Amino acid sequence: MGYTKTAAKGLTWIGAIRGLTRSLSFVRIAILARILSPDQMGHFAIATMVLAFLEIVTETGINVFLIQEGKKLEDYVDTAWSVSILRGLLICLVVLVASWPISQFFSSPDALILVQLAAAIPLIRGLINPSIIRLQKDLTFDREFYLRTGILLADAAVSIAISFIYRTPAGLVWGMIAGAILEVILSHLLISPRPQWNLDFSKVNQILNRGRWMTAAGVFNYFFHNGDNIVVGRILSTAKLGVYQLAYSISILPITEIADTFGRVMFPVYSRVASDRARLFRAFTRVTAGITLLVTPFCLLLIFFPENLISFFLGDKWLEAATVLPILALFGGIRAITGSTSSLFLAVKKQEYVTAVTLASLAGLAVTIVPAVSRYGILGASYSALIGSIAAIPVIVYFLSKTFSR
Repeated sequence: MGYTKTAAKGLTWIGAIRGLTRSLSFVRIAILARILSPDQMGHFAIATMVLAFLEIVTETGINVFLIQEGKKLEDYVDTAWSVSILRGLLICLVVLVASWPISQFFSSPDALILVQLAAAIPLIRGLINPSIIRLQKDLTFDREFYLRTGILLADAAVSIAISFIYRTPAGLVWGMIAGAILEVILSHLLISPRPQWNLDFSKVNQILNRGRWMTAAGVFNYFFHNGDNIVVGRILSTAKLGVYQLAYSISILPITEIADTFGRVMFPVYSRVASDRARLFRAFTRVTAGITLLVTPFCLLLIFFPENLISFFLGDKWLEAATVLPILALFGGIRAITGSTSSLFLAVKKQEYVTAVTLASLAGLAVTIVPAVSRYGILGASYSALIGSIAAIPVIVYFLSKTFSR
């Protein structure tokens, strides 16, 4: 059975989802950049970094497990939901306890209330019906498009409305809360089977044993993508963090989303043809070539016209972001092209390859980030991120040769 038409259809729908997601995100950023100050955006960045870290550390890897193994969703959905609820509760409590030390670490008292408010998000997300993975597993991306559209619109509308009325970055957190609540409701109303509380420890162990590599990869990837933010916020200021974070967000909006779109569709497709390495190789090379062709024009636009883009969309108070945007655009381009290997490695059940690649990226960043930021500020942070992305390339090439030499 051929999967070309299925993959093409999936790419169309996921492309639409990602395009809508990033369009709304960009519009939201453009609007909020004119409402909020760099310092306020820096406070929000601190809250999201904390939340993202704890979510990654407690990642179970059940979605990857179900797609890889082809297990019946009904056999695992109750256990998955029970674990998800406990995980959300744990993250919520840890965030609340750690909120004050975190605000002190970044010398940002204003971030305290944002971090505490963000603690509600994982608690709500823990109630999402795990059966939502069926949309990806069964390649029914058209249904996912309509689901994600509603959630994105709720998030964007609430974020912009509250931020505009009260001139506070808390609006961004309230938007995330609104989106999470809507996703919980829709996942239980529209997707079956609906879960019940049932904690089967044999299934928990089975999932966690497979997911440990994904957890490790997620932790390394988190520090690679946020290590520069942490150092900037600690050594420089929340205002500098706000500028750098905004430039980072812009640089990856049109670039890495292309790779994410392909990866989301191709992971289940790769999994179905993983036993035929010749067929797998042909699919992978075509996907990589397609990503490269799509990424390059966006990358060049950000490299050659950073000031024009920043001034037009965000306003002159954010022009400092233009100094780092070209470097971060190159970083994003490399990550988009090389990042497509993750779905391949997962499809052949080599989670450890993904972990090793992210560790190599993190090592490149870790060695350079502190001296670079101390000497060159946010410009040094962008160069350090670029070095990290380049450091992973030899490791990726090595694992690709091992994968296809079989």
